[in-house]
Amino acid sequence: MNNQYSSMRSNVNMLGTLLGDAIKRATGNETFDLVEKIRQLSKSAQQGNKQAHNELLKLIENLNNQDLLHVARAFNQFLNLVNTAAEYYGISPHGEASSSPKKMTELFKSLKSLNFAPQTIKQAIDNLSIELVLTAHPTEINRRTMINTYTAINSCLSQLDHNDLADYEKERIMRRLKQLVCQAWYTDEIRKKRPTPLDEAKWGFSVIEDSLWEGVPLFLREFNDQLVDAFNEELSVEHVPVKFTSWMGGDRDGNPNVTAKVTARVMLQARLKAIELFLADIQILVRELSMTECSQSVIDLLDEQNKAASEPYRAVMKQLRSRLTKTHSYIVALLNNEQVLAPNDLLIKNEQLWTPLYTCYESLIENGMSTIAHGPLLDTLRRIKSFGLQLVRLDIRQDSSVHTEALDALTKELNLGSYAAWSEEEKQQFLLTELQSNRPLLPYNWQPDEMVQEVLDTCRVIKKAGEESIASYVISMAKAPSDILAVYLLLKIVDCQKNIPVVPLFETLEDLNNAKSVMQKLLDIPWYREKINGKQMVMIGYSDSAKDAGTLAASWAQYRSQEELVNLFEQYNINLVLFHGRGGSIGRGGAPAHAALLSQPPGSLKGGLRVTEQGEMIRFKLGLPEVALSSLMLYASAILQANLLPPPEPKQVWRDIMDEMSDYSCQCYRSYIREKAEFVDYFRAVTPETELGRLPLGSRPQKRRTGGGIESLRAIPWIFAWTQNRLMVPSWLGAGSALRLVINEGKKEQLRDMYHNWPFFNARLGMLEMVYAKAAPNIHEYYEQRLVSPTLWPLGEELRNLLTNDINTVLTITDDISLMADLPWIAESVALRNTYIEPLNLLQAELLSRSRQNTDDDENTIVEQGLMITISGIAAGMRNSG
Repeated sequence: MNNQYSSMRSNVNMLGTLLGDAIKRATGNETFDLVEKIRQLSKSAQQGNKQAHNELLKLIENLNNQDLLHVARAFNQFLNLVNTAAEYYGISPHGEASSSPKKMTELFKSLKSLNFAPQTIKQAIDNLSIELVLTAHPTEINRRTMINTYTAINSCLSQLDHNDLADYEKERIMRRLKQLVCQAWYTDEIRKKRPTPLDEAKWGFSVIEDSLWEGVPLFLREFNDQLVDAFNEELSVEHVPVKFTSWMGGDRDGNPNVTAKVTARVMLQARLKAIELFLADIQILVRELSMTECSQSVIDLLDEQNKAASEPYRAVMKQLRSRLTKTHSYIVALLNNEQVLAPNDLLIKNEQLWTPLYTCYESLIENGMSTIAHGPLLDTLRRIKSFGLQLVRLDIRQDSSVHTEALDALTKELNLGSYAAWSEEEKQQFLLTELQSNRPLLPYNWQPDEMVQEVLDTCRVIKKAGEESIASYVISMAKAPSDILAVYLLLKIVDCQKNIPVVPLFETLEDLNNAKSVMQKLLDIPWYREKINGKQMVMIGYSDSAKDAGTLAASWAQYRSQEELVNLFEQYNINLVLFHGRGGSIGRGGAPAHAALLSQPPGSLKGGLRVTEQGEMIRFKLGLPEVALSSLMLYASAILQANLLPPPEPKQVWRDIMDEMSDYSCQCYRSYIREKAEFVDYFRAVTPETELGRLPLGSRPQKRRTGGGIESLRAIPWIFAWTQNRLMVPSWLGAGSALRLVINEGKKEQLRDMYHNWPFFNARLGMLEMVYAKAAPNIHEYYEQRLVSPTLWPLGEELRNLLTNDINTVLTITDDISLMADLPWIAESVALRNTYIEPLNLLQAELLSRSRQNTDDDENTIVEQGLMITISGIAAGMRNSG
């Protein structure tokens, strides 16, 4: 055993023993013995024992449905407990993630050794901006109830991690652990109903309440301490470089469940939660700020009856508490659809909360009480800047085709013709004419169809929203300047005076390649340049580009598109923010955060970082305050490093090689996905794609439209399905073939040069290695034999052989004897889970086979439940699953 990870393995064994005890009590020794036998066989099979593997297959195939369900539940629980132990290891004093703050220390040492001017460093810190966009993509399998249980288990592991515990303390913690593991076993793992958009939004609020509310001040304190130690500089109170936005309740692209009413209600619910959290903060300040000395500015805050208060700070806090309470009651009444008048002292703007608290903060410092000022009061001030009274800002997202349909209906109603049929030049001329016109465009008493009405109602919600509630309007599948101008006109039609950012999302390979051209045409329009007022946000799509062209071609297109956009906006002297639509999986742009950011093109982070945090990755990266601290420190250090010590510009020979590999990998990827007639049938048979649609994961439909082949499937279920059977096709297909092509041309040394000296290429190969380490061709072959017609088996064999060749190809470039040799923590984490994932894979294949053949409704209910649990467990084990 590697001593470095002995504490984590010890916790895994302890939690496994407690789970085993719970299983014995709940189902008897016979079930426990069965689970334990399967675990031992799986462990032996992982070590290369073929006899154990064959015995495991035979045992699972002969289980009855009820035993399959029990075993599925057991291994699902095992994997979630392994995750919990690994998460604790990551934040423990001896863990990997605890070293994240050291990244900043190392960076500051480098900057000092390179004699960077203090003003240069200060400017970079002043410009530092991290905006994390929480999205409801349906890859978070676990119910909130289970997540809360695992969080409590994590807390117990932390309490046990002391050598000086008294026996009675250890017994108390162990008793609590036993209770929590039992709670997990006796709780349904799977939701019974599909969540609504409001449910998803509330899940997002809970991440803020349970983790980020504490995690953000933790990060800012650590960041400030390191700044003081390195440069004797403090982070100003006003500068909080981290903000949060959400798509939960705002993303209506392909989700008919997100309506204007839902969006309005989500914003109200967010305000309610913010008021509750700030009320708790203010209550602490009421209790603690009992000081008597203050500046006149604090007295000026008090109403007449409190002017002579002996404890002025406390009196200010009580006044704020009263305003917060009234605001809370008003929002509750609105949510209950009650007709109420707004109170005169309603809290609407963040400034109303900030000003009295900041005045107290300054007064405490002026009167020699800076130690008190830098306590809970400072944390609350920073929360106002990071979260505000809106808690989390909302992005609105809609597909460009919906806007086109809405304007088409309008122009037809006005007898102007069909907007959708016009050329791009005609569309732009119409849009610009109307945008600069003072006359109303909407026909009087017009009653459009439901879809058009919904678009207009959404624009009206934006119009009525609080000033700081809407972050941006994102346009999916943006292909032309008219797609961006159309949103501005729709907002103008409803007389929306807000100048919110309208953000094109370029996501297919073709759209990424055309992004510069589209933005150049827009910037050449005087009206548009004036409208954006020196700032532009552009979103780069990772999911659909990879689904369209394969990961290698997509990643190179993303890189080049960012380069071109950075250079374009520098020419126009306009501040560009690149918004990265990454997922958790490699096939959707996922990668270790620090390496991913440092692999971006030079200059691409000058406008700050805006990135989606999706599905289960929200919990893994932000789900505990200490984990959030670690993630935010990684983001901050990587952004500062990228801007102050930018990566090298790629050599022309590297670019030429990437161009060649991109073209070839895309051809290879599409030759399977699009051109092999049997591919769709094979995909649907060998993966649980059809069954995934029955799992109540998220509020959004699995497909953009009914029917159709792979192209109609969303990127998430496309990747999620391949992750379940462990072949991971979307995350590697085409990449290894392209590498071999270049090696066969005698360019292996250039590839090694690229790997060692170009962060972009190094990160690409690192991501491939992670995929390869999680892939299991033997598992995939078992799915194939159980579920697929033998006439289609040659396709599966071809893919597995291709994967084996690809792994060997990458290892010849990296000069490593094993995958992820330079990332031992991740390699250890993957190996630890494999013992528990393999039985779930085998169970899932068996359950899929029975589900597809079964006609008995009662038996099928058990099979379906077991199947859903295996999907949940495999997703937990694979972690970055979608």
